[in-house]
Amino acid sequence: MSAAARQALLEHLRYLHELGIDAVRLPAAPAGRAPAAAPGSLPSHREEPGEGHGPLGAGADALAAVRQELGDCTRCRLSAGRTQIVFGVGDPQADLLFVGEGPGQEEDRQGEPFVGRAGQLLDKMIASIGLRRDQVYIANIVKCRPPQNRNPQPDEIAACSPFLMGQIEAIRPRVIVALGKFAASTLLGEEIAITRARGRVRAWQGIPLMPTFHPAYLLRQYTRENRQAVYDDLLAVRDLLQKSGPA
Repeated sequence: MSAAARQALLEHLRYLHELGIDAVRLPAAPAGRAPAAAPGSLPSHREEPGEGHGPLGAGADALAAVRQELGDCTRCRLSAGRTQIVFGVGDPQADLLFVGEGPGQEEDRQGEPFVGRAGQLLDKMIASIGLRRDQVYIANIVKCRPPQNRNPQPDEIAACSPFLMGQIEAIRPRVIVALGKFAASTLLGEEIAITRARGRVRAWQGIPLMPTFHPAYLLRQYTRENRQAVYDDLLAVRDLLQKSGPA
């Protein structure tokens, strides 16, 4: 093992330790073939122009069009209390999309989703399957912070969700992770209980969708069982990505 591969493996194990995971399930290599990357890592599907979902830049242009349509949005009451719109962040041609509920105080201040304590935990969750924050895309159901971080109301979700749908259509990810009850319920079009729905792969317009616990929930209920459950969900997501292969 090269020094770089050894360092990558150590970093991966460190992230798992911080998540509270002390057992690792590695993907099986095809018979007679050694793994090409460090354990837990995922292949890059779009290293060359023309690979993946389309020409490089196509996702960025489509996302820019969605953001332009959103504009300086005043479609619901949340606009009155925001500092700025929190649209989304990451690779516009990402294979993996994470969808949360809505911005918190720090996200409202910085204009980027998942940058507070929950965001730090999400970064560790992403790293636990061999990816970085800049290799995925992260968005929320609502783009403005609800007052006192309350739950978004149905009319607020209805006003904002078309822009999330536009983001998904622009990015065309291979897998979606719904973080928490509101993200999963909105994307699946039905009221769900996340404790029962998590870990069961569903679909959004043919795209595999994995509901799992929101990082903020993990911070409140940071039990060994919950940490292991989320890690198991992420391993299933990793398997889905590896099975899908290059488009």
